[in-house]
Amino acid sequence: MTYLLLILGFALLIKGAEWLVNGAVSVARRFGVSDLVIGLSIVSMGTSMPELIVSIIASAKGSSELAIGNVLGSNIANVLLILGVTAIIRTLPVHRNTILSEVPFSLAAALLVGFLANAALFGEQANQLSISRGDGIIILFFFLLFMAYVITVAREDKKKLKIEIAARTPLYKSLFLIGIGMASLFLGGKWVVDGAVELAEMFGMSETLIGLTVVALGTSLPELVTSIMAALKNNTDIAVGNAVGSNIFNLLWILGVSAIIRPLPFDVASNVDIFVVIAASCMILVALIIGRRMAIKRLQGIAFVAAYAIYLYFVVKRG
Repeated sequence: MTYLLLILGFALLIKGAEWLVNGAVSVARRFGVSDLVIGLSIVSMGTSMPELIVSIIASAKGSSELAIGNVLGSNIANVLLILGVTAIIRTLPVHRNTILSEVPFSLAAALLVGFLANAALFGEQANQLSISRGDGIIILFFFLLFMAYVITVAREDKKKLKIEIAARTPLYKSLFLIGIGMASLFLGGKWVVDGAVELAEMFGMSETLIGLTVVALGTSLPELVTSIMAALKNNTDIAVGNAVGSNIFNLLWILGVSAIIRPLPFDVASNVDIFVVIAASCMILVALIIGRRMAIKRLQGIAFVAAYAIYLYFVVKRG
């Protein structure tokens, strides 16, 4: 049954990603919104659904290590694995807004979470590190700021872009594709994670290790498949926006909601993983500086994937 869930889950992830990308691109062109904005919003939200469900359930059950490990591990996979693999398939041009706004915002979100987790500003016990409900409210406030930014960019893009009326897909069909795509991603992600966690527990892996590896990889599959499908369709804006946007959603929306449901005790060892999240965001900027043409190329993609393999080795060795 476990293996069956994994196979069905992967199948749903692949089809769900294809439906979601097709529907999102159609909506973007209909309303004159750029693919990048759709990637930062609708696609990011849809592909972050597995992380959201897993973290909320883990938080409600008191499994804070799984909730935090899932978010941090997914963010590392989003940059190093997903952008890396996608760049190997096709060179990823990166917009000026992404360099000056979205990547720095993602970096600031990681720094904010790291600061709140270690400062214990609202903790009941000063000597106990945690992401408290008060911290969760602060984190959600910054998420609202990000959404305000996305709305502003969408309005600016609508003024610049010309709508191709002849190429329109019926709106009901686009919305149906988005809806069924998100539902398939959610269900497929849940089945993959459930099956993977069950297999991992058979080998006696710790909750933190499961969260950073098996669950993080499982819940990142929608982002991976969606970005690959977008790159194959030459919608590279969605691929980049999906990865960066998902990182912001994971840190600000998912951790914020999870902390409000129940305060998340924070293990000081997880600071290493937060550092890797920060370093991964910096690697995007470094890759762009080296590439010079505002793009992440195949060579940088290989470096990203190699860095992720090294990180996984470190995490497994740490146990």
